[in-house]
Amino acid sequence: QMLFKYILIGDTEVGKSSIMLQFTEQRYLTNHDMTIGVEFDSRSIDLGGGVTAKLEIWDTAGQERYRSLAPMYYRGATAAIIVYDVTSKSSFEGAKSWVKELQRRGDPHCVIALAANKADLEGKRKVSKEEGDEYAGSNDIIHMQTSAKTGMNIKNLFVEIARKLPKTKVS
Repeated sequence: QMLFKYILIGDTEVGKSSIMLQFTEQRYLTNHDMTIGVEFDSRSIDLGGGVTAKLEIWDTAGQERYRSLAPMYYRGATAAIIVYDVTSKSSFEGAKSWVKELQRRGDPHCVIALAANKADLEGKRKVSKEEGDEYAGSNDIIHMQTSAKTGMNIKNLFVEIARKLPKTKVS
């Protein structure tokens, strides 16, 4: 079994905790308490060919006052899921600043993915799929439309990242 450390980062109220809950427990809470500091959970997934991976997921607080703590969590992360809310242009700009920060200070082998969350709210969309795809393409990162509420692409996102990670077993 392999072990991968994933971190969820992004602005406040973009759905980081909801993504983690949907992935680890397949459930959604309409009212989720704001994350203070960091929350942690894990889940094992089958990558096919008899390969399983245990994913340790760290959900970081989005409030600005916790931003200085982020490097403590992304140090040693094998994957970073940067979440933005498709109904909020400012959260997309925030996500871009996180991408820059990780590219500058994170592990160069860390796989970065951009989760365009709340994609079920199509009528309220402010960031087009194309805009996100273009940004992700120019930065060579994964981009996926997700909905923590409906579960759309949540598992796919974690699996897609795991498939890009180096396959070294841990005992």
